[in-house]
Amino acid sequence: MSPAQRHPTMADVAERAGVSPSTVSRTLRGLPTVSPEVRTRVEQAARELNFAVSRQAASLVTGRTGVVAVLVPTLNSWFMGSALSSLGPMLRAAGRELNVYVIPDMAERTAFFEQLPARRNADALLVFGFDLTEEETARLDDLGMPVIYVSQHAEGRPSVYVDDAAGALMATRHLLNLGHRRIAFAPTVGASGFSFSSRERLLGYQQALTEAGIPLDDELVVTMAIDDKRGLVAGVGRLLSLREPPTALFAEQDELAVAVVHTLRRARIEVPERMSVIGFDDHQVAEWFDLSTVAQSPSDMGRVAGELALRLIDDSEADHSRHVVLPVELIPRATTAPLAALPRELADPEAS
Repeated sequence: MSPAQRHPTMADVAERAGVSPSTVSRTLRGLPTVSPEVRTRVEQAARELNFAVSRQAASLVTGRTGVVAVLVPTLNSWFMGSALSSLGPMLRAAGRELNVYVIPDMAERTAFFEQLPARRNADALLVFGFDLTEEETARLDDLGMPVIYVSQHAEGRPSVYVDDAAGALMATRHLLNLGHRRIAFAPTVGASGFSFSSRERLLGYQQALTEAGIPLDDELVVTMAIDDKRGLVAGVGRLLSLREPPTALFAEQDELAVAVVHTLRRARIEVPERMSVIGFDDHQVAEWFDLSTVAQSPSDMGRVAGELALRLIDDSEADHSRHVVLPVELIPRATTAPLAALPRELADPEAS
C-alpha cells in the first residue's frame, strides 16, 4: 500500500521532502530554525499527501506536547476568570493548548503533588497564587519544565505579579492625604490561594501609616469574609464600637469593599461623608458602585505569564529567575472624600 493510499505519517512527508522527520516537525510547528527553501519543500509534500500534523506525533519527535498547564485553587473568582480569559486565546494563537488543573481542597492537592500529571501532559506549568510548602515547591522544581508563578513572588523562579505593597501604600496614602488619621484595614478570609497578596497589602498599609507618624493599632485591622454576611456585619460593628472609630477603611478586595459600603449605608452611616472606603482590584463592581480602588489587570497578568512561559519553552538560555512586576494605579471615585470637619464643640469640648 502506497503512502497516498493509507493515512500518511510524518516519516512519509520527510521521505517525499528529502528531510528528516524532526525537520518536518519543526517546519509544521512554525519554528524559525528551518530555511525558507526547506519549509517550502516540506509544506508542498504535506499538501500532496494530505498530511495533517498531529500533536502526539510531533511530541514523539520533539519531546513537546504543545500544551501549557495551569494550576489554580479555584475557578470561582473574578481574578482567575479574567486571567484565563486572556491566557487561553493568547496560547491558541501561538499554536498551544491550555490545560487547567483545579485543586480546591487538600485531598485533590495531595493527589496532584503525588502524581504530578503535568509532567506527562505539558511543556510548562503556570502556578496561580498558591502558598506552597517547601516540599511542594521542590516537587515542581523537579518537573523538568518551566514553572512560572503568577500573582506571587517566588524567589529564584520566574514570577509575574503586581506590587501589592505599593498598591496598598497608594490606597492608604490617598486616605491620609484626605485628612484621615484613623484608617482601618479589612483583610479577607476564604480568598483561596492569595495570602501572598494579603500579606503584602497589609505591609503597604502599615508602611503608609508609619511614614505619616501614626502608630499602628491592631484594633483597626479586622478580618472579614465576603461570603459570611453575619460575620461581616459583626466586623463592621467592631470598628464602629471602638472608643475612636475609624473615619476611613481600606478593604483588601473590591468585593469586600462593596459589601462594607452596603453594610455601612444600611446602618445609616453615610459613605463617604462619615466613612471613606477604598478597595483593591478595579473589579467590575467597583465602577458600578463608584468605588475608589487600586486597579490591577489580571488579564494582563495572564497574558504576560503566557508570553513568559512560551519564551522559556522555546529558549533554553532564557532567564529562569525573571520577575515581571506589573503596574497598579489609584482610581479615585465617589467613596472617598476629605475628612469632614467636626462640629466645634466636638473638636474642642472646652469651647461649649
